[in-house]
Amino acid sequence: MMNKLLPRTQAFYGRTVAVLCVLMVGIHAAAQVPPPLKRFLEKPVLKGASVSFMAKEVKSGDIVYSYEPELQLSPASVMKSITTATALDILGETFRFETSVLYDGEIRDSVLTGNLYIYGTGDPTINSSEPETPKDSLFDVWASAIQQAGIRQITGSVIADESIFDTEGVSMKWMREDLGSDYGQGSYGLNIFDNLYTLYIDSDTAGTRPSLLYCEPSMPFLTFHNYLTAVPVPSDSCYITGFPFSNERYLYGVVSAGRCRHKIKGDIPDPSLYLAQYFNHYLQRRGIEVKGTPTCYRLLSEAGQWSASERKKLITTYSLPLSEMIRITNFVSHNLYADALLKTLGLQYAPSGQWERLSSFEKGVRTLKNHWNKKGLNTASLWMYDGSGLAITDKVTTRFLCDLYACMANQPNVSETYFQSLPQAGVDGTLRNMFKGSPLHGKARMKSGSMSRVRCYGGYITKDEKQYAVAILINNFSGKSNRMKALIEELFLSLF
Repeated sequence: MMNKLLPRTQAFYGRTVAVLCVLMVGIHAAAQVPPPLKRFLEKPVLKGASVSFMAKEVKSGDIVYSYEPELQLSPASVMKSITTATALDILGETFRFETSVLYDGEIRDSVLTGNLYIYGTGDPTINSSEPETPKDSLFDVWASAIQQAGIRQITGSVIADESIFDTEGVSMKWMREDLGSDYGQGSYGLNIFDNLYTLYIDSDTAGTRPSLLYCEPSMPFLTFHNYLTAVPVPSDSCYITGFPFSNERYLYGVVSAGRCRHKIKGDIPDPSLYLAQYFNHYLQRRGIEVKGTPTCYRLLSEAGQWSASERKKLITTYSLPLSEMIRITNFVSHNLYADALLKTLGLQYAPSGQWERLSSFEKGVRTLKNHWNKKGLNTASLWMYDGSGLAITDKVTTRFLCDLYACMANQPNVSETYFQSLPQAGVDGTLRNMFKGSPLHGKARMKSGSMSRVRCYGGYITKDEKQYAVAILINNFSGKSNRMKALIEELFLSLF
């Protein structure tokens, strides 16, 4: 009898031990959650939400706070902190984008019998508003170089060569509502004016349709379908949608009644072509006649008319150094800059197969993940489809974020540049109104990220001469985003 009952007794004992182990793990895990974090998690706005939090001391690597650090959540624009860190670590703080003006054919008697080319390497800063510079200062330099070469007439065309990247300007994982918006601009081999235009609108009495006035810069080729309505509300909620390379744009939403010259921004559908058109017009104003129609690599290639003719260089101009570009990217959360940097990283990707065909985004992601894997970080939890964090399928863990921040802080050649690129709490960038006047005023540098029902922060906090890598990701909370921001402020102030 004893021998027959023994297996049952062992099974019961095994189950009992397993249950006790689970209970002990649960008790241990609960004990690790500090009271401020526990109170935070009990807030009604977090019912049904996903929350991940981690803080680790940079020098020792000790984890001081941790809650669900392996949850893979949408980071929104905190993704930019990964993109900029990688670009800085791989390309170096002195890296600059190059843009060249070239020609084919020959110059004789002030006439260029041939075409003028603008060859881009993805520079997102051409005529950018960040930092603010004279509107056409770069084009002045290009035009002067053309005139100094003795060219007064061009028999061919101004051709934009954006071939360094593919035509996938926007990530395939972006939502429909993002396309055409002022934050959903595509990134290409050639970019101009942050790939944005401003549409001016007048609204009349409530219930009427606002009038569309004009665009800056001029967009004569765009057709706007206006479905806006003027309503008696204090703030506006309107947006522009449309697809890349399409000249059809749709306006939806409401505008406050009785507003004059209200501004809405939208993306330029084909920035490379527009750059060629804009510079063509600029040359005409400078007294340089251009006979042909401005065009770009994409159109010529699709028509089977692209010619890889020998070209001679007139001038090469350079972007801001990368150190300044990543500061702008993180301070103002510039989607175009971040996506251009990721695609630039992709230029270093070596295909593993003869027929491998990857988008510029995909190549950038593979380069990025390979880099951090070699540094000893585990990128298995990083799901990345752009450099900006706009794709809702982007996922990451707070553990990976804190590991990356700690790694960057411990690299003397890039640590200070990266640290200074993150907004300072209560002082500047997207954190200028956070922790203002509190003990963390000026003591935290973090990248923020937000989209619908998503609020995230990642970066550094300095306390008692110690530096901590911190990250918090919150998805699917209820209530207003500003309320969630205030609760996060309370949490950080309680913990630090």
